[in-house]
Amino acid sequence: MDISAASPPRLTHNQALGAYGESLAARHLTADGMVLLDRNWRCSAGEIDLVLRDARVLVICEVKTRTSNDYGTPHEAVDQEKVARLRRLAWRWLRAHSAHPDDVRIDLVAVLRPRCGAVEIEHIRGIG
Repeated sequence: MDISAASPPRLTHNQALGAYGESLAARHLTADGMVLLDRNWRCSAGEIDLVLRDARVLVICEVKTRTSNDYGTPHEAVDQEKVARLRRLAWRWLRAHSAHPDDVRIDLVAVLRPRCGAVEIEHIRGIG
């Protein structure tokens, strides 16, 4: 069997929803003037959804996408433990890329994509 002809693995509903939210968030943030540096960066300690530059500040951005608030808002999914992990990941990204920004900020983009109605995007700067 020719491996190159194999189709890529299918995404689960949640993976597809997450990828959709990350794409929207990246477009929203770059339209606001940020520069996208990296997306879905992974290391042994975890993953960063989006890495951006906002002037001389490195922005580590967590994106949470939901179809409803039935099981909590996107904001509630990012607790202090998650923020601490994002800080550790930020320092790993900085070391891996030999980057020296003036500051590092952790942001959240909450995407609500209801079954009916318009998509809502909220960017919260400096969550931790």
